[in-house]
Amino acid sequence: MRYRYLLMLLLALPFTQKGYGFAAVKPAGLQCEHLERPLGIDAASPRLSWMMADERLAAKQTAYRVVVGKDSLAVAGKKGLVWDSGKQNSSLSLVTYKGKALEAFTKYYWLVEVWDKDGKPSSSISSFETGMMTMANWKGAWISDGTDVKAKPAPYFRKVFPAAKKIKSARAYIACGGLYELYLNGKKVGNHRMDPMYTRYDRRTLYVTYDVTSQLQNGKNAVGVLLGNGWYNHQSTAVWDFHKAPWRNRPTFCLDIRITYADGTVETVSTDRDWKTALSPVIFNSIYTAEHYDGRLEQVGWNVVNFDDIKWKNAGLRTAPSGNVVAQVMHPVRNVEKIPAISINKINDTAYVFDLGRNISGVSQITVKGEAGTVIRLKHAERLYKNGRADMSNIDQHYRPTDDTDPFQVDIVTLNGRGEESFMPHFNYKGFQFVEVTSSKPVQLTKESLTGYFMHSDVPVAGHIKSSNPTLDKIWFATNNSYLSNLFGYPTDCPQREKNGWTGDAHIALETGLYNFDGITIYEKWLSDHRDEQQPNGVLPSIIPTDGWGYDWGNGPDWTSTIALIPWNIYLYYGDDQILRNNFPNMKRYVDHITDISPSGLTTWGLGDWVPVSDKPPVEFTSSVYYYADAVILAKTAKLLSKTDDYQRYTALAAKIKAAFNAKFLNAATGIYGDGRQTELCMPLYWGLVPEGMKTKVADNLAKKVEGGNNHLDVGLLGTKAILNALSENGHADLAYKVAAQETYPSWGWWIVNGATTLYENWRIDAKRDISLNHIMFGEVGAWLYKGLGGIRTDEQQPGFKNVLLKPNFVSGLDHFEARHDGPYGAIVSSWTRAGEGVVYEVTVPANSSATVYFPLTGSQKAYQDGKVLTGKTEIAAGKYKFEIR
Repeated sequence: MRYRYLLMLLLALPFTQKGYGFAAVKPAGLQCEHLERPLGIDAASPRLSWMMADERLAAKQTAYRVVVGKDSLAVAGKKGLVWDSGKQNSSLSLVTYKGKALEAFTKYYWLVEVWDKDGKPSSSISSFETGMMTMANWKGAWISDGTDVKAKPAPYFRKVFPAAKKIKSARAYIACGGLYELYLNGKKVGNHRMDPMYTRYDRRTLYVTYDVTSQLQNGKNAVGVLLGNGWYNHQSTAVWDFHKAPWRNRPTFCLDIRITYADGTVETVSTDRDWKTALSPVIFNSIYTAEHYDGRLEQVGWNVVNFDDIKWKNAGLRTAPSGNVVAQVMHPVRNVEKIPAISINKINDTAYVFDLGRNISGVSQITVKGEAGTVIRLKHAERLYKNGRADMSNIDQHYRPTDDTDPFQVDIVTLNGRGEESFMPHFNYKGFQFVEVTSSKPVQLTKESLTGYFMHSDVPVAGHIKSSNPTLDKIWFATNNSYLSNLFGYPTDCPQREKNGWTGDAHIALETGLYNFDGITIYEKWLSDHRDEQQPNGVLPSIIPTDGWGYDWGNGPDWTSTIALIPWNIYLYYGDDQILRNNFPNMKRYVDHITDISPSGLTTWGLGDWVPVSDKPPVEFTSSVYYYADAVILAKTAKLLSKTDDYQRYTALAAKIKAAFNAKFLNAATGIYGDGRQTELCMPLYWGLVPEGMKTKVADNLAKKVEGGNNHLDVGLLGTKAILNALSENGHADLAYKVAAQETYPSWGWWIVNGATTLYENWRIDAKRDISLNHIMFGEVGAWLYKGLGGIRTDEQQPGFKNVLLKPNFVSGLDHFEARHDGPYGAIVSSWTRAGEGVVYEVTVPANSSATVYFPLTGSQKAYQDGKVLTGKTEIAAGKYKFEIR
C-alpha cells in the first residue's frame, strides 16, 4: 500500500555512516481519506493518516501534533490555523479532523509533527482540497440531448468560453448519469476510465474533480464532453433486466469549471441551454457488450475553439438522476498496464487472431489502414476453437439479444479511409485473452497492430509473495489478476459474462484483496451502495448495485453477509472504525431480519456452497454458519462503539445460534459435522463454531477426509474460504500446503498447469457451464499464502497491524517463502528459508508498531536469536530480526 512512499523517502534521504539507519526521521505516506493529496472531497471531518519512516530498532511515535490551515507557509510555521490538535502523547497515526467547519472549494494544508522514541520532533506537510461539500454549491444545470433511451449514437457537447485574466487555478467538477469523457482545448482531461463509478443512480450520483489549470489558456477556451451509456442507459438485454432499470434515461451531465484568477476573483463556467450538442462517431456503446464506431462520421476538432458548430443544436435541460450528488473519493479506473500481443495467426486476408498471452479485463486498441467503409470486427474471447478462431461459448450464455446488431464482446469499427486509423473503446471493457479481427475487405495486420490494455481500479499494490515453488507463485499471480480484473469501482464476479457485483464472490476474496492491494476506498464506496440497496426490512440483493434483480434469488447470509464481513475486515486491516460506524444500523437490520425469519437459531435462507467439486451440505448448514459470523461481528462492533445493550443482545444471539447449530449438526462422539464433507468440517472450525474441547478432534477428522481424497479439496465457494485456514490453524499446515500446491484435478494448480493466468469459475476445465476463465470467487488462496505460510495476521485487540501477529508455518516441501504486506504503519515482512535441518526466519516490523511471534516448534526444536533461546511466543518491537529454528 504505502511502501512507495517509504521507498521514495529512502532514496531521497542520506544514509548514516553506520549503514541503513535514517539520518533523519520523518512522517511519511501522508493521506487524507486514505488518498494522497485528494481533490474535491466532501467529508466534513476528513481522516488524516501517516506513518513513520524510521528503521531504528524499537522505533515508535511517542506523540503527535496535527495542524491544518489554508496557507502553506502559515501551516509550516504553525500559525493562522483552522485546527491545531496540540501535542498529543499518543502513538495514533490516524486522526479525524476536529477544527473549524471546512469551506467548499478550498485547498487546505496540513502538517503532522511526530516525536520519536527519543522525544525528538520532525514534521511533514501535505494537502487536501474540498469540493462542493453541499448540493447547494452547484451552479450548472443538468443537460442532455434528449430523453430517447433507444437512441444509439453517443452525444457530443461543447461550449466556448473566455478566460480574460491571468489564471491562478481552475477545477472542473462533473457529475453524470452514465459515463463521460471530458476535454479541454482538444485534449482529454485526466487519465481516468469509466467515470463516474456505477451506483444506484436514482439514489446516489457521483461527481469527479479535476485540476484543469494547465489545460486552460488566456483568451478563448473550448470544453467538450462525450457521453456514454454505462449502466445508466443499458441498451443490451441480458438475464438481469438492466434495460428495465427504474432510473434508465438518455445520459445526462452537470459541469462546473471554477476558475480562480490571480486577482482573487472567481468565475464559474457551467452547463446550461447555451451548450451545443451533436451526435458522435460512437454509434453504439454498451458497457456489457461492446462499442461501435464509424470513422466516417468524425468531426475533426469538435472540442477546440475554432470548430464550426453552426449545425449543432442547443442542449436541453433535464432533472438530476438523484437528489444526492456526492464526491467520488476513490482510486479511479485506468488503463493500468499495456500488454502487447505475443502472437498473431493469419487465418486469411480478412481474418487474424491475436493472443495477448494472458487473460485480462480491459480493451484492445487496433491500428489499421484500409478503404473507406471497410468494417472491422474485433471479437474478444477467453479461448479458441480447435481451428484457431475465437470461442465465445463459455461467456455469452446469459446474453439475451433481441437482434443481431449488438454481438457480444465484438467492437465494430467502420474505417474512414483517410490513412492509418486507431480505435479503442471509450465506454466499454471486456474479459479476454484473444482478439479475432475480421474485415469486410482485405487488410494487412502485424503483431504490432493490436495492443491490450489491462483496465481496473488503480489501487496501489500492498503485498508480494515469493516462494521456492513456481506453481505457488503463479497461483498468487493469477489470483491477483482475477482480483484486479474484477475491480471497477465495485467488486465483480467476472469481467465478461456478467460484470455484476456478486456479494458472495466479493466477501470470499476480500482478504486476498486487502493483503495485496490498498482497496479501502473501493470498499467504502461499495458499502455506500449496500446502504442504498438495503430494503427497510434489512434484506439486501445478491448483486450490488442492482436495478432490482437479486432480492429474490441468490441472497441470504451466505452471500450478503458482506454488510458485516467487509466493514469488520476493513477495521481489522486499517484500524479505521468509520466504516463500522457508518454501517452498524444496516448490519443490525440485516441480522434482525434473519432472526425474524429464523427463530430457531438456524436459517435456510441462502444459495449454498456454490460450484462444489462433488456435492454440497444443506443450505441450512452453510447459511447458519454465516448467520453466526454476522452475529459475532455485530456483538464485537457494538462493544467497540460502546453500545452495551446491543453487545449483550447479539452476544446472546451468537450463543443461541452456536448451540442450535451444534445440537443439530455435530456428532459429539465422533467429532463429525453433518455427513462429514470437507465443507462441513472446515467451516465450523474456521468460523469458530466448534466447542473448544473438540477442535482437535474435528480438525483431525478434516485432515483424514482430505487425505482420503489424495490431498485434494472437495469444496465449493464457501468451503474454499475455510478449508486451507482450518487446516493450517489447527495443526495441519503441511497438509494445507499440499492441497494449495496440488497440480492435479481438482486444484488451483490444475488450472495453472493447463495454462491459466487467472482463476476459473469451475474446478473442471471441461465443464459445460459455469466456466468463466476469469473469476475471483475461489480467490481465498491468495490471502491464505500470507496467513497460512507467511503467518501475517491482524490482531483484533490492536487492529490495523498496530500489533502484528506472526504465525508462520515452515511446511514440508517448501524451501523458501516470503510474504510482504504494506499496512498502515509500513512494510511487514515474514520470510523463512530452510538451512539444513533448521529454518532461518527473518522478520521486519514497521516503526510505531510491534509484533507477537509464534514459532511453530516441533519435537525438540527451539527458536534462537543471537544464540539466545526464545519461547514459543515472543513479543518484539519495530525493527528487523533474524531467528534460527533448530
